Amino acid sequence: MNKVVNNADDAIRDVSDGAVIMIGGFGLCGMPENLIRALVRRGTKNLHTISNNVGIDGVGNGLLLAAGQIAHHIGTYVGENKLLEEMVLQGTIKLELIPQGTFAERIRAGGAGIPAFYTPTGVGTIVAEGKETRQFEGRAYVMERGLTADFAFVKAWKGDRQGNLVYRKTARNFNPVMATAAKITIAEVEHLVEVGELEPDQIHTPSVFVKRIFQGELYERRIERRTVSKAAGSR
Repeated sequence: MNKVVNNADDAIRDVSDGAVIMIGGFGLCGMPENLIRALVRRGTKNLHTISNNVGIDGVGNGLLLAAGQIAHHIGTYVGENKLLEEMVLQGTIKLELIPQGTFAERIRAGGAGIPAFYTPTGVGTIVAEGKETRQFEGRAYVMERGLTADFAFVKAWKGDRQGNLVYRKTARNFNPVMATAAKITIAEVEHLVEVGELEPDQIHTPSVFVKRIFQGELYERRIERRTVSKAAGSR
């Protein structure tokens, strides 16, 4: 089956207001930037996003924030986005922070059809508030629910026309697990190849999980830079 669509705008043609969208990437690495830009152009509102972070100001998911398109975000880290901080303090966005390991496992569980699981992470903290807790062999655990979405936006290095995907190094991050946990997974790739060109043993995401695929037009390959203050007395 040929799952190729023309471009990012065609790929998100049925993403409607209020959609729940998983967006791959870790920081600015491996994010589906063409799909994000297309979503900004489409202007879809009241989105519920699930992503490790919300990009940075003006980049990645930060573009969706600046356009006022995100109503609710579930993630693990928000420390590099000033706009998000302002929106949370002003009450214009709902934010749910999850320990990163729990975040990954909730997505994996959702993709595997597991409705809930128990973890010791977060017991006795605000993470556990309002959640069921149980004792196993003398240790307390909190119940966490699996996460699923209407759409998953993922970015891969290579993909074939059937939707088999290969990720490259750190850009693999949350993309493979998110690809399993949505009703419709859309993949953008740097290199689109013919069926049979990918080594079967090297495929990270099998085509069964991917509904649409296209070759991205522009990859800025931005990186996050650490900024530190000078030590006292230094010149």
